[in-house]
Amino acid sequence: MAEALAEGGTKSAATRGGAGPSPGVFEQLGAVADAVLYEGYLLYPYRRSSTKNRVRWQFGVLFPRDWVEADGPVTAGVSGSADSWYQQTECLLRVRQPDSARVRVRVRYLQMQRKQVEEAGRPVESLRGDDGTVHLTFDEALPRECEIEAPLDELLRGGRTVTVSAAAGEDVEPLPDDTGRVVRSREEIRAETTVTAERLCDDLCRIRVRTTNTAPAPPPRTPRDEALRRALIATHTLIGGDGVEFVSLIDPPADLEALVRACRNEFTFPVLGGEAGDTGPVLLSAPIILPDHPQVAPESPGDLHDAAEIDEILTLRTMLLTDEEKREARATDPRAAAILDRVDTMPQEVFERLHGAVRSLTPSTPTAPADRLSGVAGSPEPVTFSAAPADRLPGAAGSPEPVTFAAASADRPAWWQEGADDGLSPTTDTVLVDGVPLGGGSRVRLRPRGRGADAQDMFLAGRTAEVAAVFHDVDGSVHLAVTLDDDPAAELNNWYGRFHYFRPDELEPLEPAGSPDEPSAPAPAAAPARHTSESETPAAEAE
Repeated sequence: MAEALAEGGTKSAATRGGAGPSPGVFEQLGAVADAVLYEGYLLYPYRRSSTKNRVRWQFGVLFPRDWVEADGPVTAGVSGSADSWYQQTECLLRVRQPDSARVRVRVRYLQMQRKQVEEAGRPVESLRGDDGTVHLTFDEALPRECEIEAPLDELLRGGRTVTVSAAAGEDVEPLPDDTGRVVRSREEIRAETTVTAERLCDDLCRIRVRTTNTAPAPPPRTPRDEALRRALIATHTLIGGDGVEFVSLIDPPADLEALVRACRNEFTFPVLGGEAGDTGPVLLSAPIILPDHPQVAPESPGDLHDAAEIDEILTLRTMLLTDEEKREARATDPRAAAILDRVDTMPQEVFERLHGAVRSLTPSTPTAPADRLSGVAGSPEPVTFSAAPADRLPGAAGSPEPVTFAAASADRPAWWQEGADDGLSPTTDTVLVDGVPLGGGSRVRLRPRGRGADAQDMFLAGRTAEVAAVFHDVDGSVHLAVTLDDDPAAELNNWYGRFHYFRPDELEPLEPAGSPDEPSAPAPAAAPARHTSESETPAAEAE
């Protein structure tokens, strides 16, 4: 992935906000930060005509405030997929060198650029040159950065605010043989970033970085595609420093848990950077949820603009595009053309590296004899194993929870045996949570676990939902299928059996035990008898 991610090029001093050379500490996260910057920039099949590429820029988009709040104030949360006018990061850092501690902040984003094809001075959607090359009108984007460096003492005394901006401009490219021209135009980006610090004790401070779009707002009913011309897109922040050490907000020390919970991160999610085991030299605050110490898969040969997908699958699909589809993709965007070139010329040994990578294996010592398989009647203990799959998200770190296969018992046959599903009824089964039997029709509040939860489920914390069914997995665990109360497509999702899935300990009953008002269970149509995935996520639905 790193090869294509480097295409953004070296930024000029003006683009960097005049802050001088980039501190080396940020370069540790270069590939991961670029994956955030270009996530969703252009999705397979990389053609302008694709429905997915008509609705773009879904993460970390900061619009002018009046446009965003035309229909009311935005609701703050860590989800960077919500349109906002600001982004705020709060984190804890330990001060190791009080007399010389400094903080560095780098704000990165995309500036939208309109690529308009013109023929005889008249705007057109497409134009075919005399040489057969097709040129398409499309929206591109340019990478921008701004850096701030300040002594920690200055931030403690009141902070520092800097202007974050990108100038308006227009570039004209004549097409061969005077067939027309391509005009690329940009509107001015105007924002500001404020960095402040608060001392919590002698060697511990809370840092706040807040970036706000300060551009004049377009009229309230301006379409989103037009308002994007004044927005910061895929906005994310890198925070580093000298003489300081950052605290994990995902897995903090026990004595700092309360202070971590008090940090207010809005429309962004901060994680530690660098290698696993590092003592927190840099922080990445991104509009998508990542683990601490995110890394790009080393097998990945180049950016496919969809870090939530599997490189091997996207590469195979790209290979299957027809010649006409490839021509359209090449005409859509230079980055799409680069992807096609890379796939078309990929050596066999590089392609083979994408298949079947195993990140780690966790050994387990079963108590059953070595010649007996767990799960066979009579085996006293289950056997566990753990392996990180090859298709994990780029940036996922560490090995997952061990998988445990439940052993068969006299009253319940193993899941693969005939009759294992007898007596299971997803629409009428219940599971006891806090003394309340939850089943179809029960009302709940979602409380996804901070560790081990699906990344998309964390966006739903605190939302209310209705249970549709209770499912038993092949490993003996239980998941409840729910539909969100405020989901406008809830009725449709319930009809064709698409739900969010949560463990019982991630749900809070909204009706007390024995409530006479507990609703009856509706029967969802076409619900599967078993389910082995925790959640229907946007990444899973992307293709």
